[in-house]
Amino acid sequence: MSIITTATARLADIAVETDRTDAVQSFVKQETVLVDLETADGLTGTGYAYTIGTGGTSVLALLRDHLLPALAGQDARNIEALWQRLFALTRATTTGAITSLALAAVDTALWDVRCKRAGEPLWRLAGGHRREVPVYDTEGGWLHLGTEELVKGALRAQEAGWAGVKIKVGKPHPAEDAERLRAVREAVGSSLHVMTDANQSQTASSALRLAAALEPYDPYWLEEPLPADDLGGHARLARATRIPVAVGESMYSLMQFRSCLEAGASVVQVDAARIGGITPWLKVAHLAESHNVMVCPHFLMELHVSLAAAVPNGSFVEYIPQLRAVTRTELAIRDGLAVAPDVPGIGIDWDLDALDDRRVA
Repeated sequence: MSIITTATARLADIAVETDRTDAVQSFVKQETVLVDLETADGLTGTGYAYTIGTGGTSVLALLRDHLLPALAGQDARNIEALWQRLFALTRATTTGAITSLALAAVDTALWDVRCKRAGEPLWRLAGGHRREVPVYDTEGGWLHLGTEELVKGALRAQEAGWAGVKIKVGKPHPAEDAERLRAVREAVGSSLHVMTDANQSQTASSALRLAAALEPYDPYWLEEPLPADDLGGHARLARATRIPVAVGESMYSLMQFRSCLEAGASVVQVDAARIGGITPWLKVAHLAESHNVMVCPHFLMELHVSLAAAVPNGSFVEYIPQLRAVTRTELAIRDGLAVAPDVPGIGIDWDLDALDDRRVA
């Protein structure tokens, strides 16, 4: 039987592999919340969500106090019903990051069980469009890195056949960002996509100046230049620049994505953890497809490779390695393409001992 008999949650702190800075913050650790489910017929599933330094214990408390007790005795096959049931239980705290992250950990565990029951990998069961997805590198583009380091990182990605690189922007003066982008563009030529990311650091006026300074170097997109919920501001900026404006990594509901797509968003960066799991992630992807907009998910490459592969508008996977210390396998990249795992489940082989070593009491 597919009845859920056990549902538990834990929290593990995973240190970053290298220094990571952007215009507003430093990424010092990943607070990783994991949910483990067992069913009466012996299937198990593990899902996860994350924060980048704060709030992990709050997500864990919401799971333990409210969400996990509601799963006992429920049929793990009914993923839509369970997502809606848990959402209703937490209606007073939605829409919000803590609730969406907690829902995501449960939902991803349910999909892990679903795929294992079907004997299929996630990329196929979620849609099965293709198995390989272009990949771009963010790890070599952090804001604290010097121009020479940025150029070396971009050339490494290009030589490996990757589709692109991301350069963080948001220096005190846009001329500094433009100079860094110019150096990278001159080094790699016109064939490599060069994305830029301002991490919500700009005002309405400074974003206009930044976009104007970057335009001559053909950035593939300008990501989150304004606060994530400034829908009107992003729409106005998109009309004022030739650079596509990317949004979505900091959005937590399907309705938020509907609004940004109706306002003319041209790149959607939905994050499976922040949107509440695989179930709403797929809804956002299909909604974006109906607007002829590509989906380029944020972070979580180990999970997003399968989701981007599942849908026809899944365009890129973002390379930021973060789980290698707690998994037995890592993202496979072949001929410049990220390859979705082909084993039943979500495709993440957790190292339980390594997770226990990093467990937060």
